[in-house]
Amino acid sequence: MLFDQYTLGTIDIKNRIVMPPMTRSRAARGEIATDLMAHYYAQRSTAGLIISEGSQISRQGQGYAWTPGLFTEEQIIGWKKVTAAIHKKGGKIFAQLWHVGRISHHSLQPNGEAPVAPSAISAEGVKVFLAKNGKEALSGEGEMVQHSHPRALTIDEIKQIISDYTQAARNAIEAGFDGVELHGANGYLIEQFMDSETNKRTDIYGGSLENRLRFLKEVVTAVAAAVGKERVGVRQAPLTTLMGAIDAHPEETYIAAAKILNEVGIAYIHIAEADWENAPVMAESFKEAYRNTFSGTLIYSGKYTKERAEEALHKGWADLIGFGRPFIANPDLPMRIQNDWPLNEPDRSTFFGGTAKGYTDYPFYKNDNV
Repeated sequence: MLFDQYTLGTIDIKNRIVMPPMTRSRAARGEIATDLMAHYYAQRSTAGLIISEGSQISRQGQGYAWTPGLFTEEQIIGWKKVTAAIHKKGGKIFAQLWHVGRISHHSLQPNGEAPVAPSAISAEGVKVFLAKNGKEALSGEGEMVQHSHPRALTIDEIKQIISDYTQAARNAIEAGFDGVELHGANGYLIEQFMDSETNKRTDIYGGSLENRLRFLKEVVTAVAAAVGKERVGVRQAPLTTLMGAIDAHPEETYIAAAKILNEVGIAYIHIAEADWENAPVMAESFKEAYRNTFSGTLIYSGKYTKERAEEALHKGWADLIGFGRPFIANPDLPMRIQNDWPLNEPDRSTFFGGTAKGYTDYPFYKNDNV
């Protein structure tokens, strides 16, 4: 099943293997996608679907050094090189739209202001990646720094962020992407509104579960209206505690969110399972609840092997499977999985920033070229 063709929304993809979003911090000054990035993604175009690294929807939405954006004309032009390279190889790519919320540093924010969040609550011990001494991505020289204390958003500012998401989605389509994925996972802004312990608002965007889900609903509805619901996905991470994300009742919260997404009629939900040592296991009953609630495509990512992927597809609670870090070191990953070929090991020291080393120089099996 993993190598069957599949129709996602209105696009046909060649297999059920997804390359999920992975921050690689290679953008040029101005947060612009580069020729090197185009080469990196094109190498991996044998995936059924590629979801780009997170791309901030505004200057305010940025939380790390050297991450690409989708809010200026120059950024649109940069991404056009990436999408053209992938489409030339017969691949498909969605842009992940990203606002980090509180997980940022004042040095990255407009006018050096504090990051924004639903509530003025810091995530203690959560760090962001900053360039050293203003250096560019090719240097690879960065450092991890505690994120800055955030301030709470006003309602007018929330409305502006919804507009920023909508415009970034339009920009993504202009740049040639086949669709967009809203980053609603890993403790970033959408999840900060959703989770009970990061949202302590007392207005229409906080308090009750319905109110905590209001921001998600309004963003998704606006983006779907702008670019077509069949071109929209949402990433969620129900059990993760990344970036200080904590919800008191995750199954209740995230199944209620899935119901909203089903009513809007988006193409897919992309579920990131917790994948660190001793991480909480997402029960099959939870996955079945997603399947019973959401009628669109369900994508799962999180330390999947070929065997686990086939099991998930066979049992019916997943339609597509994301393989994350293996794609970093194996540009020809689908062929390696299909043929049970050995995998290259990734070099963690080159994950964020730098040159082609550890980015586009991993060998294809038997020196095949793509």
